Amino acid sequence: MKPTLFTSVIRPSTQMVINKPLSLTALTMAKSKYEYVKDFEVEDKCLPNCWIVVRIDGRGFSKFADAHQFVKPNDIAALELMNRAAVAVMEDFREIVLSYGQSDEYSFVFRKDTQLFKRRGSKLMSNVNSLFTSAYVYHWPRFFRGRELHYPPSFDARVVLYPTDKNLRDYLAWRQADVHVNNLYNTCFWNLVLKKKMTPTQAEEKLRGTLAAHKNELLFQEFGINYNNEPPTFRKGTTLVRKLVPDGNGRLKPLVVALVDDIIGDRFWKENPEVIGLKSLATFQPSSVPSSAPLPSPVGLVVHPGHVAHRQMNNKSPAVTGRPNALNALNALNATAEDGNVERIQDMDKHKMQCDQPESDRSRSK
Repeated sequence: MKPTLFTSVIRPSTQMVINKPLSLTALTMAKSKYEYVKDFEVEDKCLPNCWIVVRIDGRGFSKFADAHQFVKPNDIAALELMNRAAVAVMEDFREIVLSYGQSDEYSFVFRKDTQLFKRRGSKLMSNVNSLFTSAYVYHWPRFFRGRELHYPPSFDARVVLYPTDKNLRDYLAWRQADVHVNNLYNTCFWNLVLKKKMTPTQAEEKLRGTLAAHKNELLFQEFGINYNNEPPTFRKGTTLVRKLVPDGNGRLKPLVVALVDDIIGDRFWKENPEVIGLKSLATFQPSSVPSSAPLPSPVGLVVHPGHVAHRQMNNKSPAVTGRPNALNALNALNATAEDGNVERIQDMDKHKMQCDQPESDRSRSK
């Protein structure tokens, strides 16, 4: 009989001590002749001083949307579920300063100086993607009451690095421009199919080569739809940011809130300086933020109904007294993000943790 060692595992949630047998063979494997296989692992550390963007995108969502009878061209419940899954990711990864979503995709922006998972791209991508997907499934019953999830959804993911603030803003502008292009096409396409009873092929042929002005005219003349009056979330997507919201007790609590706004122009970035300001906790210069600029009131934020239960990012949020402004809001968010980063590093040590032309198939899927 082979000699066996025992290791004690303490489960914090139950305070139970479990003795698990640990084979001597397993103990020696790490230093065996087989250890060379570790050399085949690819070093994928992201470049320093770059914004890290993890973008997830639905895989085969045309089929998924049809199987689950999503409303065309836009299903509010489906969009809200995407938002809720993204909130779950931001609540867990506090190094994310902003997220932007539309249709079946979401982009998560990590601080430029994040050291999460030692900046390994595969770790960041796989953790964000797996958490998003599991949150999507977990929250499905809340948004689709009485509607069964027939099969599990899947999302692909990628990591892209942007060295400058302008690069990052241009990326986000590209994604928001994509919303407009695809949604305008979708709105025309599905009105032709559902109201004019055209086949998908006929609708595609009618829209082929048309410009935005032609599509707007088609909607108004044939269906009485003024595209500019369509719900903003369909036309602009959803931006998730961290804001300090009054809790009613004279304190400000950090929450993930949803904004439906134009992120292509300068106004959004001037009104939300903490987004770019959080690029680096070490190098941020407070003097660049006007201390007199008021923090937007939660009343002015467009918060979707599905977000009423957003949890606080942690219970150690610093107290902010006096009139809230961009500077003290930024300092408080910095402190909160730093707390989250330290906790995550400690946790890893403890557990040794390792646009212009829309694609017709994708356009019809949401």
